[in-house]
Amino acid sequence: MIIVLQKEATEKQLQDIVDKIKGYGLEPHVIVGVARTVIGLVGDKQGLEPRVFEGMPGVEKAVPIMAPYKLASRDAKAEDTLIRVGDTLIGGGELIYMAGPCAVESREQILETAYAVKEAGASILRGGAFKPRTSPYSFQGLGETGLQYLAEAGQAAGLLTVSEVVDPSDVDLVSKYVDILQIGARNMQNFALLRRVGQTRKPVLLKRGLSATIEEWLMAAEYIMSEGNYQVILCERGIRTFETATRNTLDVGAIALVRQLSHLPVVADPSHATGRRDLVVPAGCAAVAAGAQGLLVEVHPNPDAALSDGAQSLTPKQFEQMVGAVAQVAKSVTPEPTKYWWNRNAV
Repeated sequence: MIIVLQKEATEKQLQDIVDKIKGYGLEPHVIVGVARTVIGLVGDKQGLEPRVFEGMPGVEKAVPIMAPYKLASRDAKAEDTLIRVGDTLIGGGELIYMAGPCAVESREQILETAYAVKEAGASILRGGAFKPRTSPYSFQGLGETGLQYLAEAGQAAGLLTVSEVVDPSDVDLVSKYVDILQIGARNMQNFALLRRVGQTRKPVLLKRGLSATIEEWLMAAEYIMSEGNYQVILCERGIRTFETATRNTLDVGAIALVRQLSHLPVVADPSHATGRRDLVVPAGCAAVAAGAQGLLVEVHPNPDAALSDGAQSLTPKQFEQMVGAVAQVAKSVTPEPTKYWWNRNAV
């Protein structure tokens, strides 16, 4: 259930409503939007009727939410959530590029990459320091040293940073060095980790799991939001299907659908979705045409020598060309800022 407040509702009326919600043993989540403020109710609401709140001063209406993801739902917040990190706005009308190597391999490598992707149009530098690999014998990352190199490179090039955290005990450590915490596909349903990053106030990039349904993906976001962190960025990175020609299958339809179901920003990872360097650009274009508000792209100065995911990594020059190609697609499908041709509110 959500409680929609009247535009002229006072702070005292808001507090009275919050107190009453807590009196029922529920947890209130106040979500302030551009057009309205709503309060999401989290907990066991069995038998609780909307009329309990509808007569209270300051309440416009109380609306049951049928979707299991209450806080992430469009019913809880009609307008898109905008996440500001430094001077970068994620979820607005401008495409955001997060680019860099799969893994930080050395100080020189990440510095070279940072300057190159910045020049090409990226605003966020990505790089893994803790790498959950399929094989225990594959390169596992440089750990805290890698985070230090990433932070140094981001600061030198004027870029924000994002890196994956894989263990709840590492959240504080990773948070010291990066601007955005990434939850990888293999950890999408690591509920202890989701709750822990939800207790921070760092933006969280939440990748869709290998075989996760859209509802499971949004419920993972709900875990983070239920802890009070509403700065969640959803990332479609391809799902596992019967197809073996590509590493995964980019679910383009999911991007368009989630933009309707949720107010959270949605980005796409065409690198992991395809696993092939020659398919990253067309897959990125398709994702943006479907409504992705940003792209997460693997870029390496020398992909053939990369210690991780070289086959799907672009060279800096290829990334620069990609930004140009994607810009043309974005321009064709977004004649007005933040309005995509498929948007249910625009047709």
